Amino acid sequence: QLYRVINGDSGVSPEMAVRLSKGIGSTPETWLGMQQAYDLSQIEAGAIRVSKIKLPASAHD
Repeated sequence: QLYRVINGDSGVSPEMAVRLSKGIGSTPETWLGMQQAYDLSQIEAGAIRVSKIKLPASAHD
């Protein structure tokens, strides 16, 4: 699993975050926060395509 994270083939899961925190240091929340920041940056840069969610008319009331 670590090999996949290092190569960018997989993101940091909560389980991996705990393992990284025990092996390398920091907290699981830090590792998950870095993953979340990376994911958001990829979306904002257009690397990941996101479509709008269509809500029913009653959801706007």
